[in-house]
Amino acid sequence: MLAETICSAVSAAGLGIAAITAYRKRFLAAARITAYSLVPLGLVLTGAVEWAVDTAFSPTAWVGFGLLGGAWLLFMTTRAVERRSLGARKESPAVESGASKPSLGAGSPAAGGQRKPAKGTKPAKSAKPAKSRAADDGDDFSDIEAILKKHGI
Repeated sequence: MLAETICSAVSAAGLGIAAITAYRKRFLAAARITAYSLVPLGLVLTGAVEWAVDTAFSPTAWVGFGLLGGAWLLFMTTRAVERRSLGARKESPAVESGASKPSLGAGSPAAGGQRKPAKGTKPAKSAKPAKSRAADDGDDFSDIEAILKKHGI
């Protein structure tokens, strides 16, 4: 009962402020304040405030929220442990057997080979051979600098 009275008082105060704002010819702001002022009154009339107050002061509801939180925490913990153990399983057979990545063909870009140009385009000419450029990419930013200079940055 007290919560409903407080919400009704807040709505009445908000409508009063909206009336003063409209008197000052600020109609858009007055309409916005009116909309905000009607929300608590609408919550009271729908019974949402009564439900929220009953839930907030109910020990049974708090035990229920605690159980839901505990279940969520347990679920997330088991997922994290499962991901960690699956990650360790995936890495250990490859390390133990000495298996390596499958070999890449000479024409694949990842292997440092040349890529065939699309139809109707000319192949790009590079100053360095593909193999030496692939080796220098880790330490040399000359390609990036050239692109930045080209765009005037």
